Amino acid sequence: MLDFRMETFLTVCQCMNFTRASEKLNITQPAVSQHIRFLEKHYNTRLFRYEGKKLRLTGAGEILRNASLTMMHDELSMQNEMTRADGEREIRFGATRTVGDALMGRILESYLEKYPDARIHMEVENTKELLGRLDSGEIDFALVEGFFKKSEYDFQKYSDEKYIAVCSPDYQFREKPDHIENLFQERLLLREKGSGTREVLERYLDAKNLSVSDFVRVTEAGSLQTIKELTKAGCGITFLYEVAVRDELESGMLKVIPLKDFRVSHEFTFIWRRGSIYADQYREVFRRFSA
Repeated sequence: MLDFRMETFLTVCQCMNFTRASEKLNITQPAVSQHIRFLEKHYNTRLFRYEGKKLRLTGAGEILRNASLTMMHDELSMQNEMTRADGEREIRFGATRTVGDALMGRILESYLEKYPDARIHMEVENTKELLGRLDSGEIDFALVEGFFKKSEYDFQKYSDEKYIAVCSPDYQFREKPDHIENLFQERLLLREKGSGTREVLERYLDAKNLSVSDFVRVTEAGSLQTIKELTKAGCGITFLYEVAVRDELESGMLKVIPLKDFRVSHEFTFIWRRGSIYADQYREVFRRFSA
């Protein structure tokens, strides 16, 4: 069980404000300050500092936050394991939407053929949401296509996937689409903020001193299926992982936009909290998922 002062510390990390932390914990602000001072005295280091009026974690504070999140995660996993001590442990994990739609059906079908009594709970969300649920202990591990802090998570690569631009077969471009700048006059169909699929595009554009705002029209949708349907209907162009549109490409319902300056791929990655006592179990699940 985490010490109540550690719970206070994690809440301050989440809020980055002593007053809001006290409100969330339903204790007084002096009590919050007292808990933090106790931890700083115990570890003989500063955990927070102010930059102007903004509260920031120190390097030592970041180390303690990461360790505390892992301990909280493992405690919740242990509780889950204890409640099911007489049966097989439930696998609680998350998958990003591209992974969930394109890969998890095949992965779980193979897994359940080999382990028909397995207890499985899978959540499908964007990368940002899954990292939050992983940190809070709601899930044990996740299979993501987005970016994450490698200092906070242990990980194993599942696959390398091509990232491509696609449109409907009869889409009419305003200018010949040789380079990504030629697409700026088209409607961009884009996943929501926090999506790993979107972040790959944003990082590519940023490296070229460009941005999503350079497209004259942008339509956002949190559903991968909705984006594919709009693209097939000729409502715009989009950027997705090839594996997510493989069936549509093979059937001719979508086609690749042959950009000369766009050669992008990204890893699909199996991740869990760094330093978890259940790391060996998660590696075993990864091995079974990959078999």
